[in-house]
Amino acid sequence: MNGMMRQPKGTDVLVIGAGVNGLATAWRLAQAGARVTLLERGPVARESSWAGAGILELLLPWHYPAAVARLAVLGQRLWPQWIAQLEAATGLDAQYRVSGLLVAGPVETDAAGDWARRYGRRLLPVPADLVAAASPLADEYAGGLWLPEAAQVRNPRLARLIESALRAAGVAVHPHTPVMRLVSAQGRIVGVETPAGRYTAAQVVVCTGAWSGWLLSGLAAGLPIRPVRGQILLLAGSPGLLPCILWRAGRYLVPRADGLVLVGSTLEEAGFDKSTTAEAAAELLAFAHAAWPPLRKAAPVRQWAGLRPAAPGNVPIIAPHPQIANLWLNAGHFRYGVTMAPAAAELLAAQMLGGPPPLDPAPYAWPAGMRDEPFRQGEVT
Repeated sequence: MNGMMRQPKGTDVLVIGAGVNGLATAWRLAQAGARVTLLERGPVARESSWAGAGILELLLPWHYPAAVARLAVLGQRLWPQWIAQLEAATGLDAQYRVSGLLVAGPVETDAAGDWARRYGRRLLPVPADLVAAASPLADEYAGGLWLPEAAQVRNPRLARLIESALRAAGVAVHPHTPVMRLVSAQGRIVGVETPAGRYTAAQVVVCTGAWSGWLLSGLAAGLPIRPVRGQILLLAGSPGLLPCILWRAGRYLVPRADGLVLVGSTLEEAGFDKSTTAEAAAELLAFAHAAWPPLRKAAPVRQWAGLRPAAPGNVPIIAPHPQIANLWLNAGHFRYGVTMAPAAAELLAAQMLGGPPPLDPAPYAWPAGMRDEPFRQGEVT
């Protein structure tokens, strides 16, 4: 075959990028009966999907525009049923749990109340037992808010769960298969070039996060999705040392069931540099000790960084290319790719398959200034 990889006959969709949004998109389309092939340049879900904290909540939800809030709330509502189906299909555990979110004071109570009423979310005073546990910061936390429905997942386990379900459903998952070129002709993508050969399909979906602008450089010049580095510190505590997710002064703490605690995170314009810094580690550790003094008993065990795909207004693009009939984009979710993943997949699938969309797709279209820009036909690097 002259080095060319034999493709499954009749492949309907190529999904490029196996982060959580690529995995969720492939799963939703496969469940709808499409034959799907998933390509990933490295290991599955090893970029921002692995690096994030797994908080299934906006931080803070009343700070974001309606387009972001609607997508996040739909994702939060869908995750329990999605995870139940995925776990039933695989026997694996994503460690989804509702742990609640304590927002330290002072807070914008009017804005928070408006958000809770608009989206049907519960918003309460901080429970007395949490206030007592926060000593000597009890007064500060007594003036905060409690979001009892806030949940979390363990990102790497969630990714393994979806990947296993995809393979069990017959989806061809190809890690370590970087896409080098998209080939276009007559207003369509006619091939995807990889070191293993050319892949073809009726539809192509790009879910490559912060790398989307690079992959689509010739088809979407100036795509406004950029990397924003976030560093996280991991502490080894004991179960129950921190009873809930905690937000204070722009940073967060996330307790895992086994006693590990994630401390995050930085927001850095560092391009595609994923290195970590001693300065960030020191800042995060100082924050953890100040925000929840019992964490002084928890030892730092690891530090890492990921690259969030930031889009203008934090609104992702979940839409067809304005000029290429069979090219789709699902990217730009910034800090909330895991939170939004099932909602984004449902919205994209509805547009691709012609079903009723769960949300108005208009806010997630390509930026108006890009819709009439010319693009190059042929091989795009």
